[in-house]
Amino acid sequence: MTRECLALGAMVGSLIASACRGEPTSDPPIAVERNMYVQERVDPQSASSFFSDRAGMRPAVAGSVPMEGFEDHEAVATGVLLDGSAYVLSIPDEAVARGGGMGPFVHRGRERYEIYCAPCHGRTGDGKGIVARVPGSFPPLPTFNDPRIRRLPDGQIYVTITNGVRIMPPYGAQIPVVDRWAIVAYVRALELSQLALAEGRSR
Repeated sequence: MTRECLALGAMVGSLIASACRGEPTSDPPIAVERNMYVQERVDPQSASSFFSDRAGMRPAVAGSVPMEGFEDHEAVATGVLLDGSAYVLSIPDEAVARGGGMGPFVHRGRERYEIYCAPCHGRTGDGKGIVARVPGSFPPLPTFNDPRIRRLPDGQIYVTITNGVRIMPPYGAQIPVVDRWAIVAYVRALELSQLALAEGRSR
């Protein structure tokens, strides 16, 4: 009897093992916890019948910031003085220090500028980037050598990068805070280089 039980057990075991070979099947997968496996969700850009505007994607709550994007240094975060009376005149030392010092800071600014800004503003800041050269695409863009732009406070350029202006879109969501200040530093370097070039031509 024992021998028969062992034989039967071996046969059942082999049948079970043969059923676990990973053969493809059209049957739905077995999910022990259905509530986590099948749940209501909304894909990006999809419609929703729940909200009155029929949009599935919801705007962020006003004033909320992602945990990794919180900036506790007010002037660095906003580009505006603490009392809100004016723009920060020059790049905060805190931003430069976090960027590794002025040399690496400007180098980083050049990298970010050439990604986000050069397509419109040009690699030299002349306002003749590849996008701006498309006929009818944009009104003429100013050169960074324009005295009006050279006189702008650094904080105003930072705010413009963050929030956009006229046809320029905001880049606050794409470019981290310190990188925005690094772009400001590189814009200032471009202004100086173009000014020196213009003075050299006038001699």
